[in-house]
Order: sequence, then C-alpha cells, then structure tokens
Amino acid sequence: MKKKKYEVTNPNHISSIIIAKNEEDNIRLCIESQLKCIDDIVVIIDSKSTDKTLEIVKEYEKVKFEIAEWQGYAGTKQFALTLVKYNWVLWIDADEEITEELCEELNAFKKTTPSFSAYSLARRAFFLGKWIKHSGWYPGRVVRLFNKNKAKFSSNDVHEFLEVDGETGKLKNDINHYTDPNIHHYFEKFNIYTTLAAAELSKTNKTANLTDLLLRPTFLFIKMFFIRRGFLDGLHGFILAVFSSTYVFVKYLKLWEIQKQNK
Repeated sequence: MKKKKYEVTNPNHISSIIIAKNEEDNIRLCIESQLKCIDDIVVIIDSKSTDKTLEIVKEYEKVKFEIAEWQGYAGTKQFALTLVKYNWVLWIDADEEITEELCEELNAFKKTTPSFSAYSLARRAFFLGKWIKHSGWYPGRVVRLFNKNKAKFSSNDVHEFLEVDGETGKLKNDINHYTDPNIHHYFEKFNIYTTLAAAELSKTNKTANLTDLLLRPTFLFIKMFFIRRGFLDGLHGFILAVFSSTYVFVKYLKLWEIQKQNK
C-alpha cells in the first residue's frame, strides 16, 4: 500500500547574530528576549572585550559564541553570518531587546512561506531612559530579518546597512533599543562614531567648509526639535537635538582636520 503524500510546510527557523564588546550590562536581556522565538543564537565577542560579557554568554546552552578580532561593523557581522545554522537571520545589537509581541510575530513567521527577501521592523529607541517617540526617531524602521542568501552588509565603516537582493516587507511589531542610558555612554560612542563618519566622508572625496560647520548642525537641530516635533519629547528631545547637531558639527570638523593632514 502506497503511503499517502502530504504537503508539508517546513518552518523557517531563524538564527540571530549579535556583536558584543563590553556589553555585560545589556547582553543578558538581549539573549533572554530571544529564547522563545530564535532557534540559533550566535554571539561574536570582540577579542578586546574586558568585562564579563563572555562569562554571561557561557551561561546559555542555546548560544554559540566566537571570540574574534574586530573587522569593522560590517565585516564582523558578515563573519557572523558564516557561523549561523539557518538561512533566515535576525540581526540584533547587544543593547536591543525583542518585545513579547515581536517574539510572537517571529514564531508565526516561521510557519509561513515568506513573500520577501528581507523584513524591516520599527525600533523604540530609549535615550537617557526615555522612549523617544518624536524627533524623527520613531518608528525609525530598520531592515533586520533577512534571508542570508539574498542580502549582505554594506561596506560602510559606520551605520552599516543591508543590501538586499529583492523586495523588503514589514513586520508589525517593535524592537526595543536602549541606545544611551547616560550621558557618559553617549559621549564614549560619540568620539568613535564621529571619527569613523569623518573618515567615511573623506573616502568619498567630501570636503568640509565653514558652511558645513555653521549650517548643517543648525538645520539638524531645527529639523529634529521643531519640524519633527522633538519638543514633544520634552527635555529629552531638546538634549537629543543639541547632541545630534553637535555630532554633525564634530563630524565635519574632523573631516576638515583630515583635509589639513592630507595637504
């Protein structure tokens, strides 16, 4: 007697990749938010990490980890993709958390046949402990769930993104991003990111002049605080607009410094 053939839809298991350096304050929350919906978690720990990140990661049997030399944001994430088990990958930062609603949506996603090569999701960014709902920060959609065979990371030194072969869909639910818990943390990243951003501009032969230093920061403040209604975020919105415009000022100032050195 012949066995009856059934049409079986295999679930789309999901791997995740996390890049971590000195993330002992964040990594536990990041990992535990994934345990009910991610099937394969890969953490790349920067070899220069000096805190308890590795010890915390080792507590979770479900997590695979690798200590690696830093290859830049994009290069390190691309390396992480070589270690994942499944084709569908969620890129998540160590200071991010999958919400319960998103976790349920990802579990439902695994039972479907995906229509797109990648999917974007909205981020709730928390600045100095407050969810910034305006200032141009929310929903701030980012492409994070993707088929690794149809996407790759851009070569940017900072603010890398996914280059997707095919169309991108949207997930309904949010991810939490605890971006800057305090001012000290903000300015630790500030110096690194402005240097990388200036170098990126220099590679594309951009130049910095007085107009860039005067007008770009001013326009960004006006856009964030007034046009994008950052004033509705209260004092946090004002601080964020000031810090962001300062970021632009310092980025172009460092570009100007690079130009002087090159001459």
